[in-house]
Amino acid sequence: MTVTVLVGGGRDQARVRALLEPFVAASAGGEVACVVVDDGEGVDLDRWHGVLGDAGAIRDVVLEQGRPLRAEDLDGVAGVFVAGGLTPLYAELVVPQAAALSALPYAGFSAGAAIAAERALVGGWLLDGGEVCSEDASEDLGELTVVDGLGRVPFAIDVHAAQWGTTTRAIAAVAAGLVDEVRAVDEHTAVVVVNGELHVTGAGQALLVSPGTDGVLVHP
Repeated sequence: MTVTVLVGGGRDQARVRALLEPFVAASAGGEVACVVVDDGEGVDLDRWHGVLGDAGAIRDVVLEQGRPLRAEDLDGVAGVFVAGGLTPLYAELVVPQAAALSALPYAGFSAGAAIAAERALVGGWLLDGGEVCSEDASEDLGELTVVDGLGRVPFAIDVHAAQWGTTTRAIAAVAAGLVDEVRAVDEHTAVVVVNGELHVTGAGQALLVSPGTDGVLVHP
């Protein structure tokens, strides 16, 4: 069974933990790799252990510039959780192991959700120099940036949609043809894909942004 759970962010550990239940069930009580990137400011492993509280044994895998994810980091694990942080750095350090991750149950939170796409929208707040969202949501990038992702889902993922106003970035990316479709996922909300079947769960929405005949369509 192929399970992918993509969480749009959120600080309430209990609510995030509930969203991760399909992932925990798919991992069947085996050891879960908790992949966290240190961008130079340290990592809060207690936070991620809190949201993985029902997952059983946890193998911490802390990455940093110059120390990417390795295939041996995943030996014997029953599932992989990829945490949040600076999305472009997660893409750089995790995506090269896409093949090793492809057969495992996967859960991504914020950055970990964004990089799960086939083509990942990893940040930016400008399109041809024009503002499309707040600079605070830029992920330290200027122009909208799309890179190869893990290929877990065929559509791009943007996160913190309602809270950070990133739905406008998703709309701009589709309108410009940078990606075909985007799911703009709110905090405490998840896109769950089980054996190719998708549903949205949690407190908010995961709006689908797609091309239309006369522009861009936005719908649940």
